[in-house]
Amino acid sequence: MQREVFVVEKERFDLADDRIYHLQGTWPKEHTAAAELDGKPLEVNLKQQERISALERFQDLDLVDAVRIQMEIRFPEKLEQYKKLVVYAVQGGKKDVWFSIPVKQLIRRQGMPQYFIESSEVDRKLGICRVRGWAAYTEPLKVYLENSRGNRIPCEIQYLKRVDVQNQYPEAEVEEKCGFFFELHYQQLKEFYIVFEAGSVQVRRQIHLQPVQLAAEKMNEYCKKGSRYLKLHGPVALAEKVVGKVKNKNKAAVIYQKWLPKHLPSKAELERQRQERFSWEPTFSVVVPLYKTPEKYLRALVESLQAQTYGKWELCLSDGSGADSPIRELLKQLQKEEGRIRVIDHQEQLQISENTNAAIEAATGEFVVFADHDDELTAHALYECVKALNEKPETEVLYSDEDKMTMDGHKFFQPHFKPDYNVDLLCTVNYICHLFVAKKTLIDEVGMLRREFDGAQDYDFIFRCVEHAGAEKIHHVPKILYHWRCHEDSTSENPESKLYAFDAGQRAVQAHYDRIGVKVEVSKGEFLGLYRTKFLRDYDPLISIIIPNKDHIDDLKRCIDSIEEKSTYKNYEYIIVENNSEEKETFAYYQQLEAVNSKVHVVYYKGHFNYSAINNFGVQYAKGEYFLLLNNDTEIINEDCLEELLGYCTREDVGAVGARLYYEDDTIQHAGVVIGFGGIAGHCFVQQKRGFTGYCHRIICAQDYSAVTAACMMVKRKAFEEVGGLSEELQVAFNDIDFCMKLRQAGYLIVYNPYAELYHYESKSRGLEDTPEKVARFNQEIATFEKRWPEILKNGDPFYNPNLTLDSQDFSLKRL
Repeated sequence: MQREVFVVEKERFDLADDRIYHLQGTWPKEHTAAAELDGKPLEVNLKQQERISALERFQDLDLVDAVRIQMEIRFPEKLEQYKKLVVYAVQGGKKDVWFSIPVKQLIRRQGMPQYFIESSEVDRKLGICRVRGWAAYTEPLKVYLENSRGNRIPCEIQYLKRVDVQNQYPEAEVEEKCGFFFELHYQQLKEFYIVFEAGSVQVRRQIHLQPVQLAAEKMNEYCKKGSRYLKLHGPVALAEKVVGKVKNKNKAAVIYQKWLPKHLPSKAELERQRQERFSWEPTFSVVVPLYKTPEKYLRALVESLQAQTYGKWELCLSDGSGADSPIRELLKQLQKEEGRIRVIDHQEQLQISENTNAAIEAATGEFVVFADHDDELTAHALYECVKALNEKPETEVLYSDEDKMTMDGHKFFQPHFKPDYNVDLLCTVNYICHLFVAKKTLIDEVGMLRREFDGAQDYDFIFRCVEHAGAEKIHHVPKILYHWRCHEDSTSENPESKLYAFDAGQRAVQAHYDRIGVKVEVSKGEFLGLYRTKFLRDYDPLISIIIPNKDHIDDLKRCIDSIEEKSTYKNYEYIIVENNSEEKETFAYYQQLEAVNSKVHVVYYKGHFNYSAINNFGVQYAKGEYFLLLNNDTEIINEDCLEELLGYCTREDVGAVGARLYYEDDTIQHAGVVIGFGGIAGHCFVQQKRGFTGYCHRIICAQDYSAVTAACMMVKRKAFEEVGGLSEELQVAFNDIDFCMKLRQAGYLIVYNPYAELYHYESKSRGLEDTPEKVARFNQEIATFEKRWPEILKNGDPFYNPNLTLDSQDFSLKRL
């Protein structure tokens, strides 16, 4: 028996009755409870927690000899007469201490507002402290900040809906928006206080800002936890836990600076590449616009070309510095030293587009490689390009992964591991960027860089290239082939230094849609360099919202009410698929719904639970051009949720669109699906906090994925019927993933749209896979999925980079 799992996870006073004390945690099976104040027995109520959501069930998989419990202890009226509370797990007359706390600590919290600081992050570079948490009380709470002298600190507090906190306090009517978040520009402050106030009641929480204080606070926290664990479980258990924590930390923390050398070719491999010969050996013209480039950076770029293991290249340098160019003599010298360098001089200063175009015009190679004047290519960059071209000779566009390097070129950081061609991600952000290679004949057809897009001239150019080439002629090399040197004037490090570039980027995205004939309105996204697309439509098509349901009418009511009360889109109908409900109240609710809402149609599915069959059955009664497959335990957040889903779905090339879903604690439940997570498929960025944008902002980027969850999935009728709906052999698991795979096989894209946001409280209508029959069915469905889609499971998800791990869902580096 592993004693370390028997721990208290939450403890609090009852808000309605401050003599009741609540405890939750993991508890040894088949044990009773006893609680004592200085040896005096107390009234204890012990029961097992109801574990409802899939997330909770996942967390419980490791529990073997333990269960999760909730406990209520009733205190006597004069609590101050006692010194210590001890709670025991009892079996066969033996009592083991489970929890203990000094009474003086309890008295300080009794009858007071309750709060929890979930995260407190100090960005010393920017002088910003970000705090997220929640607070609960029987009365409305004010949250504000004070300095150490008790003076108010101006700061905007953002209040957030926290259903999980409301559920945690069933005895009281806690405010809906009991969560909070703020960013404090703290300047000279060393500390500040968060104040929670209701009438004459006030609680203050100190937040430290100085590194020494932060470290001391963290150490104190570790010491308290360690001391408590030592008392409860002994020195051996504590040592095992510390070792386990260290191992897990070392396993999880993959440092890119250490990762990179192990994933670059060795000297022996580079030498082997130099000796290799290909049946097709095209020349690469590397085009570089120069403008008063520092000598050390230009020489570093040239040296990175000279180090290439594939030697058929030329370097076309266009000097747009003007008549008094400070690098003219340097360029002459470089030409003498390296015969593959071509220099184009100009008497006048040139802007970026015309300067680059001059270099392109001088190019004689079959392929043009774009590089900036202070960046570097890895030694195997051109080798990987020619290798890819020989494997796929129809390729007209190549791009690779990239990273950033410090000005001295000694440190590499912020790697960008990209997906294969992803048109909707490209419309959100120029993720292709470097290294970018285009066939010269393609450039001749689409035209060169356009000066009206200066600042985002490469973005506009990439759009025109990929539009003409088509997805089948675009190839991604999933390797770091390009180092982007960063300095204070670079848009990569200081985006506000080139605001005009982002205006040009917005126009580049708009121009792309205009050329392909899709009516949209493009605006800037949440961060500079990100863009948001809203699709314009000529009419409002009918959307059929398909909602399977079995009892739990509270969930269904919340789902429908959220649409009725919030949605600005009104042309929809509900097809509620009743599946063997047992409660009379359920059918009474159906009758009431149909009586008061003409959009509601209840249809009755008589078979056993089969998610695919239930939805296919519901679709038979749907009249809409578009279907919204929706779980009954969802709740829309934004009023334009349906418009956002519909917008992408109206495109001819899109089959299905998914949403950003949150657990009730405001953490991510779904932000797209990657094939390979968990061995088969899994959701991206699970449990990341709301407001966190994820790897390269991917959580908030509209983009294509291999699949999205059918907990909220819009699909066009035409596409649904074309692939035959959901596969009924997959009754419970992976049916939505399989459905998306069928759509992709039919040529459709699957889009994740982060601007459609919902809560997903997880299905309460279906039980656990806890019987031999259910386990067998689950295993069979895994086998079915593996048999149907072996290629993607073997080769990897094209919308996920192979350098990223499948062991977690946060897009972190693959373990060393």
